[in-house]
Amino acid sequence: MKMSPEMIKAQENMKPGVITAEGFLGEDDRNLVDIILQDEQEMAALKLDFDKVAQKLKKLLEVGEKGLGEPITYENFEIFVYEARGFLACPFEDGIFRKKVAVVKNLKNNESIMYSDLSIHLLEKHHFLQGKGSKFRLEPEKIKKVLFD
Repeated sequence: MKMSPEMIKAQENMKPGVITAEGFLGEDDRNLVDIILQDEQEMAALKLDFDKVAQKLKKLLEVGEKGLGEPITYENFEIFVYEARGFLACPFEDGIFRKKVAVVKNLKNNESIMYSDLSIHLLEKHHFLQGKGSKFRLEPEKIKKVLFD
């Protein structure tokens, strides 16, 4: 699908070495619009709502922060939150986010995901789950298993 100038700029910002050393695309060579479109279709097929997922991720990160760098158990989740110094810019150029990372494990099935404040923003505002193979990629199937199984 044809990309707007804004999407072209965002995809340029996602390349390794621009905002982060690894970038946001992993080994995914599709254009940004196609990545987002496929993820939107997959989320819909799994009956996952971007806003509800974002709210759940925010809540778990918030709860995990109470562990002060140690894992904490909440409901059926083990949550570990850590923060590095500094900030990360959104590749869509609409915000700056703390380098805060959460690892959430579903204690019922031992599935886990890792995400950041920026990951939540990208999911909620841009429906961007990052490229296949990216360190912070949020696979829709994995989201469902961790958050809703």
